[in-house]
Amino acid sequence: MFSAVLGLFSQDLAVDLGTSTTRVHLSGSGVVADEPSVVAVLDDRMGRRKVIAIGDEALPMLGRTPDDIRAIEPMSAGRITDFEVAEALLLHLVRRIHGRNGWIRPRMVVAVPHSASDMELRAVRDSCESAGARAVHMVPRPLAAALGAGLPVHEPSGHLIVDLGAGATEISMVSLSGVVTCTAVEGGGRGMDEAIIAWCKKEHALLLGRPSAERVKLALGSAHVPDPSLTAWVKGRCLRRGTPRAVQVSARGIYDALAASVDAISAGIRKVLHEAPPELASDVVDTGVVLVGGGAHLEGIDQALRVRTGLPIVVADRPTQAVVDGAGRVLEELDLREAMAS
Repeated sequence: MFSAVLGLFSQDLAVDLGTSTTRVHLSGSGVVADEPSVVAVLDDRMGRRKVIAIGDEALPMLGRTPDDIRAIEPMSAGRITDFEVAEALLLHLVRRIHGRNGWIRPRMVVAVPHSASDMELRAVRDSCESAGARAVHMVPRPLAAALGAGLPVHEPSGHLIVDLGAGATEISMVSLSGVVTCTAVEGGGRGMDEAIIAWCKKEHALLLGRPSAERVKLALGSAHVPDPSLTAWVKGRCLRRGTPRAVQVSARGIYDALAASVDAISAGIRKVLHEAPPELASDVVDTGVVLVGGGAHLEGIDQALRVRTGLPIVVADRPTQAVVDGAGRVLEELDLREAMAS
């Protein structure tokens, strides 16, 4: 009876706990939070941690903090790596949406990697419950992404979804509201940043921070051969002199740095097709491969994968919101929740 009364006041939430960004869908309102998955903590002399900034306020601190302050990203490849910090992030978002009213205890639907272990699933559940959830439902990210992209996952046909996330790329065949086969390509968008850092070291003897590498990726990154006249300045530390230095890099150089990551994604697509039942794999010729996630914004990624795989490749209408949109559908449609639980 008491939980039923609480339900009357509850505004339920669907959560995409991403490596770089956490998004929250509020029942009846759509996406109401979209913040970096970063928490800044102060370590005092007693070894205790105090949260001093979260989300947008903590993001500028990455790579710029003194010894007693750390900017922590509690997620890696969609998995919780720091339980306490993840709980602080979720609690911050719940309070921002619902205020500090302790009477409101929402249900939460959380998108989780298909390969998540029981321990990782328990960490997600515990974090949500500590943040105030009265019930936690989990949905595999591939299914949430496919739903958010508008795919008919309940039908007996194969759909191949490629989630180009920050921590990893998850490539999945889905059918009949289930994940038939799935593989993860390590690295994701962060791996592309590391590839740019390695390329700058090799070609220019310049050490970049990750934020700088991400900026040059957004400015010049391309999965197909770019205009060679496109260039940008990047700043870092000279590995020969140890002093700050700026160099001009070309779009062609960044393309070369990213080529191995694109090759790995195409190999992952072929692997999933090889492991899927032949009838479902053949469906992809008609249904195509759907790209979601932040990496889907990389210029020419659809063209590059089309050339490498010979398959039709399309980018979802709202690729970065596909997972949270799909989790929101699961939250609001009882029949979908029952199908995912079966």
